Amino acid sequence: MRGNLTLYRDQYGNSFWARTVEDLRSQIGMGGSRVFKQYTRKCDGSTAHTGYVIGGHWLSAFRAVEIPV
Repeated sequence: MRGNLTLYRDQYGNSFWARTVEDLRSQIGMGGSRVFKQYTRKCDGSTAHTGYVIGGHWLSAFRAVEIPV
Protein backbone atom coordinates (compact mmCIF):
# COMPACT_ATOMS: atom_id res chain seq x y z
CA MET A 1 0.00 0.00 0.00
CA ARG A 2 3.12 2.11 -0.02
CA GLY A 3 2.96 5.37 -1.97
CA ASN A 4 -0.78 5.41 -2.70
CA LEU A 5 -2.98 7.77 -0.72
CA THR A 6 -5.15 5.45 1.37
CA LEU A 7 -7.93 5.99 3.88
CA TYR A 8 -7.58 3.98 7.10
CA ARG A 9 -10.50 3.54 9.53
CA ASP A 10 -10.02 2.12 13.01
CA GLN A 11 -12.48 0.21 15.17
CA TYR A 12 -13.53 3.45 16.89
CA GLY A 13 -14.58 5.12 13.61
CA ASN A 14 -11.56 7.46 13.39
CA SER A 15 -10.29 8.20 9.86
CA PHE A 16 -6.67 8.71 8.80
CA TRP A 17 -5.26 9.47 5.33
CA ALA A 18 -1.71 8.24 4.75
CA ARG A 19 0.70 7.21 1.99
CA THR A 20 3.09 5.21 4.18
CA VAL A 21 2.96 3.25 7.43
CA GLU A 22 5.35 5.76 9.00
CA ASP A 23 2.91 8.58 8.21
CA LEU A 24 0.04 6.54 9.63
CA ARG A 25 1.94 5.81 12.86
CA SER A 26 2.71 9.50 13.37
CA GLN A 27 -0.96 10.50 12.90
CA ILE A 28 -2.34 8.14 15.52
CA GLY A 29 0.30 9.12 18.07
CA MET A 30 1.71 5.62 18.38
CA GLY A 31 5.06 6.28 16.72
CA GLY A 32 6.89 3.82 18.96
CA SER A 33 4.33 1.03 18.69
CA ARG A 34 5.00 -2.13 16.76
CA VAL A 35 3.17 -2.52 13.44
CA PHE A 36 1.47 -5.77 12.44
CA LYS A 37 -0.21 -6.49 9.12
CA GLN A 38 -3.95 -7.18 9.34
CA TYR A 39 -5.32 -10.02 7.23
CA THR A 40 -8.81 -11.19 6.27
CA ARG A 41 -9.86 -14.61 5.05
CA LYS A 42 -11.98 -14.35 1.89
CA CYS A 43 -14.97 -16.52 0.96
CA ASP A 44 -12.89 -18.56 -1.51
CA GLY A 45 -10.45 -19.55 1.26
CA SER A 46 -7.65 -17.19 0.24
CA THR A 47 -6.16 -14.56 2.54
CA ALA A 48 -5.80 -10.82 1.79
CA HIS A 49 -3.81 -8.02 3.48
CA THR A 50 -6.46 -5.48 4.52
CA GLY A 51 -4.71 -3.03 6.85
CA TYR A 52 -2.51 -2.67 9.92
CA VAL A 53 -2.64 -3.05 13.69
CA ILE A 54 -0.75 -0.26 15.46
CA GLY A 55 -0.91 -0.14 19.24
CA GLY A 56 -4.59 -0.43 20.16
CA HIS A 57 -5.82 0.58 16.68
CA TRP A 58 -7.04 -1.99 14.15
CA LEU A 59 -6.85 -0.01 10.90
CA SER A 60 -8.68 -1.21 7.77
CA ALA A 61 -7.52 0.26 4.45
CA PHE A 62 -9.82 1.75 1.80
CA ARG A 63 -8.94 3.31 -1.57
CA ALA A 64 -10.88 5.56 -3.90
CA VAL A 65 -11.87 3.95 -7.18
CA GLU A 66 -12.36 5.77 -10.49
CA ILE A 67 -13.91 3.89 -13.38
CA PRO A 68 -13.98 5.62 -16.76
CA VAL A 69 -17.38 5.68 -18.48
